[in-house]
Amino acid sequence: MSASGTAAAGQVEQMLRQVTPGRYDAYEALLQALADPAGGQVYMLLWHGQAGSPDAQYGNMQVDGLGYAPCVTSAQELTASGWNRSYEVIGGLDAARALYPDHYGLWLNPHAPGGGVGIPWLDLRRMATGLDRQPAGPLRLSEPTIEIPQFYALLTQHAHRTPAVRALRRAWVQPALGSPYLAIGLDVYDTSPPAVDAVRSMMQQSIGAVPDGLSVSTVALFDEHDPVAMWLRACARPFYDREAHGAPGAPGIAPGAPGAPGILPPPATGYGYPPPGATY
Repeated sequence: MSASGTAAAGQVEQMLRQVTPGRYDAYEALLQALADPAGGQVYMLLWHGQAGSPDAQYGNMQVDGLGYAPCVTSAQELTASGWNRSYEVIGGLDAARALYPDHYGLWLNPHAPGGGVGIPWLDLRRMATGLDRQPAGPLRLSEPTIEIPQFYALLTQHAHRTPAVRALRRAWVQPALGSPYLAIGLDVYDTSPPAVDAVRSMMQQSIGAVPDGLSVSTVALFDEHDPVAMWLRACARPFYDREAHGAPGAPGIAPGAPGAPGILPPPATGYGYPPPGATY
């Protein structure tokens, strides 16, 4: 491993040592170190095959019914683990992109005292798509209680004039780090570029009615991997529904039928989220 790679591995392990329950800042720093394209390498443990071979298969472990692929963070940890099969050294980003679509998380150093640290697939998705583009979990989601009737009325009016929109839902999102915000869930008939532009224009025409200091974000309800979209599909009733109003819909079927999200219980050991009875 190069000097820069060794330094990156050291950064990952330094951040890993600082992660304890409730230390979301340290956990975010660990994710950032893993997502660093200049380093952040992990040693994926192969249950079958050799690195680079078509039949290579990552190991897997189940924690409270959730799947994780085990890995170690350095050659020293590989030796300490006693793993006697093959392994593959890849970047943390590559691991995240490979695992999260199948709802698999990544478990770092499961041999370590305390059981290591588990990274749920939701956070691997954040790594793969950009940590600064997704809120830091665990997320607490609820129905909004803030009174902004003018914004909702204006947004409903513009949505009715935007044929691509089938329904709108809303949620109050409180990230583990950062300020809470209002999320507007977009249920659309069409995801073509003209439709996307029309929906973006709808939001721009309505956002002026939002009080100063209130952050508003949008989420596509057909996104099967977004925790806010999952909560909205399962728990939030539309505050605008074109079909309930009897308005004609745009042709086609909205991609991604609404489905109930899986509630992620906390791992028995390590980190992971959400805490009992909390969030997605």
